[in-house]
Amino acid sequence: MSNKRVRKMLRRMASGEPVEVAPAIATLTKLSRLAFIAQQFGYEYADIRQGGGPQGNGYVVLIVPDPSPEARARAERNRTAYPNASDGGALPPLDPEAIEILKARITFDITAKYTDRQRILMTAVGAVPLALPIGFGLGTGVTAVVIAAGVWAAVMALIPVGLTVNRRYRAKYETLLRAVGFTPVTDSTGRMRYVPPGGQLPGHGNPFAAGA
Repeated sequence: MSNKRVRKMLRRMASGEPVEVAPAIATLTKLSRLAFIAQQFGYEYADIRQGGGPQGNGYVVLIVPDPSPEARARAERNRTAYPNASDGGALPPLDPEAIEILKARITFDITAKYTDRQRILMTAVGAVPLALPIGFGLGTGVTAVVIAAGVWAAVMALIPVGLTVNRRYRAKYETLLRAVGFTPVTDSTGRMRYVPPGGQLPGHGNPFAAGA
C-alpha cells in the first residue's frame, strides 16, 4: 500500500466530503487496506464501481464520513495518536481481521453489481473491440471477419465459467459476512448489500452520485 496514496486520501478526507479512491493498480487487498485506514479517521466504506485507473477499467472505492459516535471517538483517538499521518507519518496498525471483512464486503458488492444477464450483455459488447483487431490483424476481407467471429465466439464460450466463479465468490463472502453479524438489505436500485450489525447503508440512492 503506497504511503503516497494514503497521504493523498487522508488529505482529501480533511474536507469532510465523500472521497473516491482509485489506485493505479487497484487490487482488492489494497482497496480494503485503504478503506481500513479511512475508517480509523472518521470515514467508512460506501461502495465500489469500475472506471478508475489509467485505462479506465480499474476499481474505484467510495468512502464517506461516518457520523456515528463510535467513529468520531475512534477518529479523535487516532488523530491524537498519529498527528502526522497525512504527511507521511506513522499510521494505525493494520487489523487483518477487519481488513478481511472489508475485503468480503467489497468483493460481494462487485459480484452483486450486475445480474447474470447484464454480465452476458457486457461481455458480448466488450468482446467486439477485442475480436476485430485480432481478426483484421491476422487476415483480410472475409478471412478477417471469420477470424474475428471465432475470437468473439471463444470469449462468449467462457461466460459460463466466469458466471460460476462469480457465484462462488459471492456465496463465500456472503457466508463470511453473515457469520460476523452483517445483515442483508436492498438499496434503492434493488441491489443486495450487507451492513454491519446495527448499521445501515451509507448515503442514499446511488452513493457515487455524490462522490468527490
